[in-house]
Amino acid sequence: MYDIAIVGAGPAGGSAAVFAAKAGKKTLVFDSDQGVTKRAWLENHYGVLEISGPDLVETGKKQASKFGAEFVSGKVTNIAKTDEGFKLETDSGTYEAKHVILATGMLTDLAETVGVQTKPGTEPRVKTILETDANGKTSVEGIWAAGTCAGVSMHTIVTAGDGAKVAINVISEMNGERYVDHDVLKPKE
Repeated sequence: MYDIAIVGAGPAGGSAAVFAAKAGKKTLVFDSDQGVTKRAWLENHYGVLEISGPDLVETGKKQASKFGAEFVSGKVTNIAKTDEGFKLETDSGTYEAKHVILATGMLTDLAETVGVQTKPGTEPRVKTILETDANGKTSVEGIWAAGTCAGVSMHTIVTAGDGAKVAINVISEMNGERYVDHDVLKPKE
């Protein structure tokens, strides 16, 4: 049983995975390799002079793995509510998690299949988004959404920030108090 399962390994899902795993939550990320970031060239991502989308995604995955996040290649085909959380069915097996974060980019079919409410999108080429509250909660208790599928701007810096925000909110709910992760510089010797 995982604490948090994240569907999507792009900037939103990857960033959520970094925060979840670094907070000590047992984190699983599903990567179907369908993200549009894999076709991007970026010169507008704060703190990075320039980077290819594939390199940004791979760096994010390495960062999340460093803190213990596990990655599974494959597509989630169904999510079913259980007594303790959710069962996620994939083309390569079944997994269980207490919370699910959907970070599926422009794809909303999985969310619609499991009953998450949607609404019209506002970004160019994004026809449908998932309805969430300000914290990222969807209409299905325990399922959260982050990034483009949750209606934020498609820019990687924005989706990454939204993924972090939603993960912090999930962690806070699980811990019963607001979660903060601030690293500090180590003093020079």
